[in-house]
Amino acid sequence: MKRYIKYSIAILLSAFLFQSCQDQDDGAVPANLQINDFVWKGLNQFYLWQTDVPNLSDNKFANQTELNTFLQGYSQPESFFESLLYKPKSLFPAAEAVDRFSWIVDDYLELEGQLQGTTNNNGVEFGLSRKSPGASELFGWVRYIIPNSDASTKNIKRGEIFYGVNGTQLTVNNYQSLLFGSNNNYTLNMADINGGVFTPNGKTVSLTKTVLDENPILVNKVIVAGSHKIGYLMYNGFYSNYDTKLNDAFGILKSEGITDLVLDLRYNGGGSILTSVRLASMITGAFAGQVFAKEQWNAKIESYYSANDPESLKNLFTNKIGTTPINSVNKTKIYILTSAGTASASELVINGLKPYITVVQIGDKTVGKNVGSVTLYDSPSFGKEKRNPNHRYAMQPLVLKIVNSVGFGDYQSGLEPTFELKETLSNLDVLGSPTEPLLQLAIAKITGIGKMKQSVPGIQFDYFKDSKSVNSLQNQMYLEKAPEGLLKALE
Repeated sequence: MKRYIKYSIAILLSAFLFQSCQDQDDGAVPANLQINDFVWKGLNQFYLWQTDVPNLSDNKFANQTELNTFLQGYSQPESFFESLLYKPKSLFPAAEAVDRFSWIVDDYLELEGQLQGTTNNNGVEFGLSRKSPGASELFGWVRYIIPNSDASTKNIKRGEIFYGVNGTQLTVNNYQSLLFGSNNNYTLNMADINGGVFTPNGKTVSLTKTVLDENPILVNKVIVAGSHKIGYLMYNGFYSNYDTKLNDAFGILKSEGITDLVLDLRYNGGGSILTSVRLASMITGAFAGQVFAKEQWNAKIESYYSANDPESLKNLFTNKIGTTPINSVNKTKIYILTSAGTASASELVINGLKPYITVVQIGDKTVGKNVGSVTLYDSPSFGKEKRNPNHRYAMQPLVLKIVNSVGFGDYQSGLEPTFELKETLSNLDVLGSPTEPLLQLAIAKITGIGKMKQSVPGIQFDYFKDSKSVNSLQNQMYLEKAPEGLLKALE
């Protein structure tokens, strides 16, 4: 069936099916407009703020010929996509921007890999900060090194500072080209910091990017503190292809008989909604079949689901991954470590658990991403089947807002910690060590003894970006695909 020219979901009184508004005399889509045509129709159908964008209105074009004329005004799919977003961050100040996370790619194969933790990467995961508030000059600090990467074979470790690439000072204007450009080889210029002053120390580290699969489970261990056996899991990405390994990690914690659990999400920018449901189920183990989170789509999609399958908008706690039982540690209280880079699916776990168990958040305020996306392809249903062979463009637009079981989801300004403790350049201890400040504070809150401070002396840094949020992952919370019934209805 030909793709509809105007995607306006109408519900028939008898069958509640999608119907076309296509004029039979409409013209075809010229080859040079196919990508733009896909962009407009995909956003017209799925975009969360479709009704707020005049150029996406269902009544904007009477037929394909009118739409073609409009599409001809944009030579680049990327700029056309950006023009159709509602108050994007590229055009509005941070306080006014609404859509901060939709994006488009010219190669969906690369996108699919990124969403499963496969990137072109040298293995240095880092944060970027301004040298001083408002300054254009940046410095980077190493958060962790990915195992089995090029960096893991080099003389570089967590906590080290770099100020330049190939001898050029990093700035807000050049960091993307220097660190995330097409060059797979570059050299980091390292620095020391004393009393807030950055001084080049002459050390350089040459790095090479390769196709790298990152296991998001960086640390999984048990810490004995008095009568407590504290499970500590550092989890750095919601990649569904690692869900079995995540379940195995919980199996180890369960077999050790942990009394408490600390989940470290400080460097986790998010990922799969499905994985967040499974992780929450591994933590609790008591609510299978109950609502973990609910999705809210645009009016057209909501109308379809309301008539056909309202239950599919609910994400339910589960006790299985496929046919494999979930290893649950049955906690009624959890300690979650966060930072200014904690986003999307990580925030969903926190917000989704709060109606059911006690969540103690330690660290910094999170990003505030309460909206999710889905990958749209140029195909009749916008799914993977029958994709246009003439290009590999795909979109990752925001299509839903997500709320917890009691309807709360308004945390776009971030989730505030129960106990605030920011990382500083002087407290970047070994991850998983009982003396690492965030974990140390969690242990103190669990045991009631030891270090009870909520702040650690040190040089604070003005957080700017981090490698995960810049490296095309965009702090994602995404569906694996649009629900099957909806895709079939669109064909």
